[in-house]
Amino acid sequence: MIHVCRKEHFNAAHKLWNPKWSEEKNLEVFGPCANANWHGHNFELIVTVKGIPDSETGFVVDLKQLSNVIRELVIEKVDHKNLNLDVDFMEGKMASCEILIMEFWKILKPAVDEITPHGSLYKLTLYETPRNFVEYFGK
Repeated sequence: MIHVCRKEHFNAAHKLWNPKWSEEKNLEVFGPCANANWHGHNFELIVTVKGIPDSETGFVVDLKQLSNVIRELVIEKVDHKNLNLDVDFMEGKMASCEILIMEFWKILKPAVDEITPHGSLYKLTLYETPRNFVEYFGK
């Protein structure tokens, strides 16, 4: 089994805030991430597709097509945006990396299935900082 990875980059702002809680509780739980004036990150998204290479092309997935799908369906919607206010698929959701990566999966899974009969979406990795990241393998 081959795992093919594509890394993309985006910048975005967000705030961790539960509207059901008091300001004090939000600050206690989320600390500086609950900043009223938001805060931002230089995110890295790694999309991993697994499969067996096509006998004619040698590809599990065409990386140019994969990059185009990631950019068009995800990066263009989140880059230089406020995840809480500007991103339709995050409306009404906590803007944590955990929730964000699950939403990315919902968008990317069917798109990856369309561009390769030889592979499938295996894993998403989202770096919020060089030391903080989440991985998601779907349901």
